[in-house]
Amino acid sequence: MNGNRKPIVVVGSINMDLVAHAHRIPVPGESFVGTSFDTTPGGKGANQAVAAARLGYPTQMVGAVGEDVFGQALLDNLAAAGVETAAVQRVPGPSGVASILIAENGENAIVVVVGANGKVDPAIVDRHSDLIHSAGMVLCQLELPIPTVSHTLAFCAAAGVPVVLDPAPAAAVPNEMWGQVAWATPNETEAAFYLGETLTAEEGAKRLLTRGLKGVVMKRGGEGAYVAVAGGAAAWVPAFKVKAIDTVGAGDCFNGAFAVAMLEGLDPFAAARFASAAAAISVTRHGAQASMPFRAEVEKFLAQHT
Repeated sequence: MNGNRKPIVVVGSINMDLVAHAHRIPVPGESFVGTSFDTTPGGKGANQAVAAARLGYPTQMVGAVGEDVFGQALLDNLAAAGVETAAVQRVPGPSGVASILIAENGENAIVVVVGANGKVDPAIVDRHSDLIHSAGMVLCQLELPIPTVSHTLAFCAAAGVPVVLDPAPAAAVPNEMWGQVAWATPNETEAAFYLGETLTAEEGAKRLLTRGLKGVVMKRGGEGAYVAVAGGAAAWVPAFKVKAIDTVGAGDCFNGAFAVAMLEGLDPFAAARFASAAAAISVTRHGAQASMPFRAEVEKFLAQHT
């Protein structure tokens, strides 16, 4: 760990992304020739861990990879980014895999096969309870089994450790989970799923806050992010205008950077601006983890966009 800072601990998924590029997303039943193919490390949890670590913040990963050819490569990539991986287990079977199609305009379609992520059970979380208890903030998503996420949130609530939950991919969750989360960061599609209807960001945030959250960040891509604090202020944080070539991992980049900024003492609105800058840089590059910017890049970007 760096200095006396409490680490960010990410309890989440670790995948290998199989990425095909094509001029557009095909409609069901259609096939055509793509333009390129890559394998690149991903998974919402690992993406957020790499985003935080590249910004120079001490970051630990709790999760699992398989004993297949991808497992060691995924561990090596996390370590190279500065993420501590002592709490990542090797388990029998395949690692998690995401098949991703990216269109020329940056739109994407993704199918995730959970693999080793599906074996991250509450017992694995308990095995690393001391690490989680030591965290300054825990980041969770919904690519692990819901009972594991629920167990993690309950543990963090009892330990007084704040959690940032990226409720993606959207899935039914126990109602009590919301009251155990400090910040939820849904995008428009996810917010509509949990609210049962499509609302404006302002109304959606207000509705979600009634479930016991301390704060909500409604991520709206190119529109920016709407930040609302329970019993406090709310405001739009505009997005930075850049030419997007690959939006995969942008939301994860935002979450990792938001956690770093909050732990470094920024208020939620300044933290969202810092996170928006990091995400803006990420969409100008290919790959999920490969696109995550370093601290100096974000600071330079912000200096150029005052």
